[in-house]
Amino acid sequence: MNKTRQHYRLGIDLGGTKISSIVLDQNDQIVHRSRTETPQGDYLNTVNTIASLVHQAEQKLKEKCRVGIGTPGTQSSIDGRMKNANSTCLNGEALKEDIERQLNREIRISNDANCFALSEAFDGSAKGQAIVFGVIIGTGTGAGIVVNNQIVEGANKISGEWGHNPMPWPSEEELPGKPCYCGRSGCIETFLSGPAFEADFRHNNHHHLTSIEIAKKATKGETECIIALERYEQRLAKSLAHVINILDPHVIVLGGGMSNISRLYDNVPKYWGQYVFSDVVSTQLKPPTHGDDSGVRGAARLWP
Repeated sequence: MNKTRQHYRLGIDLGGTKISSIVLDQNDQIVHRSRTETPQGDYLNTVNTIASLVHQAEQKLKEKCRVGIGTPGTQSSIDGRMKNANSTCLNGEALKEDIERQLNREIRISNDANCFALSEAFDGSAKGQAIVFGVIIGTGTGAGIVVNNQIVEGANKISGEWGHNPMPWPSEEELPGKPCYCGRSGCIETFLSGPAFEADFRHNNHHHLTSIEIAKKATKGETECIIALERYEQRLAKSLAHVINILDPHVIVLGGGMSNISRLYDNVPKYWGQYVFSDVVSTQLKPPTHGDDSGVRGAARLWP
């Protein structure tokens, strides 16, 4: 591997629809950014696209970078191959090894939610807090755990995978739950992801609105949209209360498309107290400071 000293840290966020990259200098300032579409269902082209983004940045900066990548899913503890990615073309592939071969250097790789949580813990909404739970709710539902500015991956490298636990304290209408791509039914992700929220609205109201449209119409007093959001908030509160009972984080930061619904930050903490095993709940629920940049900033910070 190339051991040339590198002053820049390049972060890549490998998303389901786009691949974003930024470069941080030694003062943590962004000196380059780029974005391109993710090759759908094409693993080899995905690897080539990532390598191309790195080469383009390095040509501009005239220096090699230390590369960190945030990915859906995680690496197997057995053989380092990808697992649990909702971008299923990655599963079973030696992503880290293949990119290292393309770039001829060591890279660092972590789950995208871990990168999001690291970014927000380091200099975002949870700066200075000891235990941070960083949630991404978009097309899927994942999370990362950061303790004292260090990612906690766990023995099986699945820390934070709250989305593939069953909905806690389920109501009768929530049982047995819809099938999940993981092979089980009733997973939190099947209730709380953006597509799940829209499907729940469609099921109860017999017409389709996007999550953004539902939120906007709720602010204008449309009853069916208000009811849909209240149902969602109760489910999110139960799901996060389950996390609080186990991890007891100081801050929970929401990311992903659903994090843009501002009423969640007021209403969810009002509901979760009835499920948390404590006389007071000091955990804060916050929006991200860095928005869509959080994951890619955290990927760059996989290097010190």
